[in-house]
Amino acid sequence: MANPRAKLSEVDPVWSRICKEAEAAIADEPLMGGLVHTSVLHHGSLECALAYRISMKLASPEMSDQMLREIADEAYLDDPKLADAARADLMAILDRDPACHRYLQPLLFFKGFQAVQAYRLGHWLWQKGRRDLAYYVQMRVSEIFGIDIHPAATIGKGLMIDHAHSIVIGETAVVGDNVSMLHSVTLGGTGKEEEDRHPKIKDGVLIGAGAKVLGNITVGACSRIAAGSVVLMDVPACKTVAGVPARIVGEAGCDQPSVSMDQLLHDKAEDQTRD
Repeated sequence: MANPRAKLSEVDPVWSRICKEAEAAIADEPLMGGLVHTSVLHHGSLECALAYRISMKLASPEMSDQMLREIADEAYLDDPKLADAARADLMAILDRDPACHRYLQPLLFFKGFQAVQAYRLGHWLWQKGRRDLAYYVQMRVSEIFGIDIHPAATIGKGLMIDHAHSIVIGETAVVGDNVSMLHSVTLGGTGKEEEDRHPKIKDGVLIGAGAKVLGNITVGACSRIAAGSVVLMDVPACKTVAGVPARIVGEAGCDQPSVSMDQLLHDKAEDQTRD
């Protein structure tokens, strides 16, 4: 008789940690029990929890949470990369945001994380040719979270949007992996052209609060854009730009600006003193 094979259950350390954090949250504050149970502990996977959370946030009298949840469940089943990106986003937020102490926080409370996951659903719909539903998701994300991301935009994994108020990302924008941006960032166009007209943000870029990056330009990998800057020309990799219009003011200062989140300019003498 053949020996039965041992079945190895799939391990999801992110989801396991979220569930432990959820149980601890209820123990600390029993009044949160209803929200935490329905949003986390009632579900068997991160995918199911995300589908529920997104559907509850985006629902309106025009479209029920049940209908939206069926759409989200279909998306997560069809494309596992959606949940993989969500896990990377969670890890990025916990790593880079000093106000975040648990994976549970972005899932329940951070509108930047929730808006990006809803955008990912809209992008999936866009790629499937379901354009009107994608526009509906975009509309509700803008109304609920104050973040306007066109569903055709391409956004990589490991994105952290801190505070996440008044973010605008245009239709032909491309954002790479492991990018960090603060509130009031715009990745926009410069006129009425209808072709490829929005910025291309490479991996590891840090974009400061209120920065505007306009036109079909490229911001090189691991560069920094200072707060309040208006970027109208290509930015080389590993540089810092600042001003209106922005110009190169120095090196990026480290290998991974989006991870270090260091937004200060250091002169060479200061760097040598530190060494």
